[in-house]
Amino acid sequence: MTFRIPILMYHQVDTRPAKGTPMRGLIVSPQSFASQMAWLKRLGYQGLSMPHLVPYLRGEKTGKVVGISFDDGYANNLDYALPVLAINGFSATCYVVSNQPGGSNVWDHAKGIGPKPLMTHAHMRQWVVGGQDIGAHTCSHADLTTLQPQQALLEVESCKQQLEDAVGSAVTHFCYPYGHYDASHIAMVQGAGYETATTTQRGRANAAVVAANSNGLFTLPRVPVTGSTWWLQFIRKITTGYEDGRR
Repeated sequence: MTFRIPILMYHQVDTRPAKGTPMRGLIVSPQSFASQMAWLKRLGYQGLSMPHLVPYLRGEKTGKVVGISFDDGYANNLDYALPVLAINGFSATCYVVSNQPGGSNVWDHAKGIGPKPLMTHAHMRQWVVGGQDIGAHTCSHADLTTLQPQQALLEVESCKQQLEDAVGSAVTHFCYPYGHYDASHIAMVQGAGYETATTTQRGRANAAVVAANSNGLFTLPRVPVTGSTWWLQFIRKITTGYEDGRR
């Protein structure tokens, strides 16, 4: 039997801005997020952070599980997502850009996307104390494929160290900014001591494929959830091959 595991990809959970706002789709309303987590619970799924998901990805455990991840480290994840995760007994990984504690999404500003506050170090610790996980998203949200090898390696390794110093616990899960990477970056992530790396490739993780591929844990696909994802579509993304055919 093929065991497929959805890893949900969120960015912001916040009040949705007006139509026409750049990248509006990456903002899921608090009401929608609460409804989505309630649906997972109702359907018998356990929402898990990447550390808790690893045994399932390796095929060591089976069950109705869903990975939950947030990219970039927005402060609104703490405000709106953390209480909902706690109510449902779920955990999630938030991939943080380490050079911007308490800053904003500076990598987006040139695209006309307005600044949104990112977690401070205190926020990150609050997230961890709340039963959640901090992951690494490079130091500067860099597109690794545009950097010289030594620069890319610094982004991968320094991010891990900076975040571990900030939260006082291990940071062992990585996410490629923009989903851009090549074989050299996979090797860097592995060498830095990370256990997994997620991409923006669409689909549910196939535990059998992951287990059979030495890079399987470092090229994990995810299931995007956007502001326009309605409840029935959300359920289809989780329970069917809807995303698996959209790679």
